[in-house]
Amino acid sequence: MQLVVARIGRAHGIKGEVTVEVRTDEPELRLGPGAVLATDPAGVGPLTIETGRVHSGRLLLRFEGVKDRTGAEALRNTLLIAEIDPEELPEGEDEYYDHQLIDLDVVTEDGTEVGRITEISHLPSQDLFIVERPDGSEVMIPFVEEIVTEIDLAEQRAVITPPPGLIDDRAETDSSRDDEA
Repeated sequence: MQLVVARIGRAHGIKGEVTVEVRTDEPELRLGPGAVLATDPAGVGPLTIETGRVHSGRLLLRFEGVKDRTGAEALRNTLLIAEIDPEELPEGEDEYYDHQLIDLDVVTEDGTEVGRITEISHLPSQDLFIVERPDGSEVMIPFVEEIVTEIDLAEQRAVITPPPGLIDDRAETDSSRDDEA
């Protein structure tokens, strides 16, 4: 299975380093020296990481064969793609890779269907499930233990206990409009 693990940003300095926007929870595993990554667009790669370092809170990478700023700038906006074993699991007991959560059915504890996870949004404070409802609308559900009470990969579902207003805000808005009419 192929997963995007980073996006190349702008060139840094004159020796071929680039900044990268990390899109993996395990950069030390996926973006370490010697890692060979496919690319999008495909014609740019594959790229082999020669060195990596953190500078002012940003990850900087240098790839084999890229020795100057011009070569580094030519890589800008390229996606880096790693080959991942679909059966591979994170080390932590309550940790999941995004690809394990995408397409899970989301239900409340009483079994009421909420929708299907279509995307995971990684924010600084917490992760969010982007859930497509059966009617095509979307709802964002914070991926926190108080709300997401169970992830059952065998049953392909996430069980939630939503606080008031999280998933029923449309119904409240619609009923308040009816009251005004």
